[in-house]
Amino acid sequence: MTVTGMTGTRKRIPGIPRKILPYRRLCGALTRFRLLAKMAPALCLLPAAPLFLPAQAHAAGCKDLVQALASPDTTFTMVETVGAGQWHSPQTQLSRIMTAPGMNLAGRPVQKSNPEFCRVGVTMRPSSDSIIHTEIWLPLHNWNGKLLGIGNFGWAGWIMYDAMVTGIGEGYAVASTDTGHDGATPDGQGGRFTMGHPEKLVDYAYRADHLMTVLAKRVVRQVYGRDASHAYWIGCSLGGLEGLIEAKRYPEDYDGIVAGAPPNPIVNFNAEQLWAGWMSYHDPALRVTREKFLLLHKAVMNACASSVGKKQGFLEEPEQCRFEPGQLLCTGQDTTECLTANEVKAVAQIYRGPVDPATGKVIFPGPARGSEEGFSADGKAFPVALDLFKYAAFQNPAWDWTTLNWQADIALATSRLGPLLHVGDNLEPFFARGGRLLLYIGWNDGHNPQELAGYYQALMRHATPLEQNDARLMEIPGMGHCYGGAGCDTFSKLGAIDNWVVRGQAPDRVVASRVQGGKVIRSRPLCAWPEVARYDGHGDQDEASSFACVAPD
Repeated sequence: MTVTGMTGTRKRIPGIPRKILPYRRLCGALTRFRLLAKMAPALCLLPAAPLFLPAQAHAAGCKDLVQALASPDTTFTMVETVGAGQWHSPQTQLSRIMTAPGMNLAGRPVQKSNPEFCRVGVTMRPSSDSIIHTEIWLPLHNWNGKLLGIGNFGWAGWIMYDAMVTGIGEGYAVASTDTGHDGATPDGQGGRFTMGHPEKLVDYAYRADHLMTVLAKRVVRQVYGRDASHAYWIGCSLGGLEGLIEAKRYPEDYDGIVAGAPPNPIVNFNAEQLWAGWMSYHDPALRVTREKFLLLHKAVMNACASSVGKKQGFLEEPEQCRFEPGQLLCTGQDTTECLTANEVKAVAQIYRGPVDPATGKVIFPGPARGSEEGFSADGKAFPVALDLFKYAAFQNPAWDWTTLNWQADIALATSRLGPLLHVGDNLEPFFARGGRLLLYIGWNDGHNPQELAGYYQALMRHATPLEQNDARLMEIPGMGHCYGGAGCDTFSKLGAIDNWVVRGQAPDRVVASRVQGGKVIRSRPLCAWPEVARYDGHGDQDEASSFACVAPD
């Protein structure tokens, strides 16, 4: 990022002590950032204040900043002050998801209103085909000295405003990017933006997040006069994968990463998402109605859930469940209370996941027992997964997903996308510099937590004995994809990673809540894998204090 200098020199103003260092640093920062020539001398006259601008100068200072910085690849498009309580996030396709209590980064049942902050909008063009929109929000009061990077969701394409509100409310400087495409436009929806745009695919895969992080750190340093003491990344789904990619490619970017439900390797994961639809398309006899999946779920719960789980509506330890769909096999005619032989076959194949026909190896495991309410086998493709193959991998909008070859096509897609989007099981450079990694996933997610546990164990095999204390995995009973479900899905990701990085308190036990109507209706501990939360047998079943983290049977 290059900026040429502003004309004129700073002069000491009589009567202003040299020891007012925060504003002397600011003047230097403004000069380096090539702000309006009139602005720097005026600011040098101002008395000391907690942060970079005194209250009466907030609006003027922020508005002037929008004209401040011009460089070949970085343009500051907007800088403004947002008053306390004045921010209202624009409604996007992600608003319903991101405003759910389970997605609140601080674990708050209700999102509190924003404090006063400076909102900085940036457009970065690292290639001739790049247009990366980024926002950096800076608290005007009570900055906690730290930076928070926000992960995306789905195919991205949006600034994650609702998560930014949470971060700024907790005192963080916050950054978010759309990863280089606009999800509000037809070409920016889903994976279409990757068609014929290899540089945009690179932006989406890793470049946008890294450049956002580097720029945010520079802005923080110039504005506050010092580096952020710590930087954290928090994201789920795509945001979780982005966190792993950051740890792998740029281990110096973040001190702590919270990666929820990372779809890694994403080609294999998206293949599994297509599996049930592909299977039931080619053999319509394997199509299963929603009513039969609900019947299956009820049977699983009756067979495997504890008394507490049955009361609260979820299976607590799915990996211990030995229920087999054949136990529901009809002994005579098909009824609403049994599964036909074909339905049993379909369910078994969904649980198993797709298989490489050449090796017999499972490409990616199917969902866990207890998650049957989310199953589908209707002969249709899952759109998010379809886009990965159609646009990103094969660059062919006419590609027919029903022709998917489970050996050749998976291998080809992996060869094209793996170098950009897959993360191996060696993050030793990240751990070596003291990085902390918290993984989490819901048992009612379509992504089977046992797969993520396998990845976690592989990470630990590559880590040194000391570094093995720098990662944790939490499998959350009853939680869906990143949030929701009947389980306790609301917990402070920010608190967990900050306590770990700053105070050395590893998240071996974190209290989570279930929120309804803005109120906590019950709580339960989340336990670091492999431990699980078990009821003590006599306390209030809705209170976390009645559960202990214990080793599984």
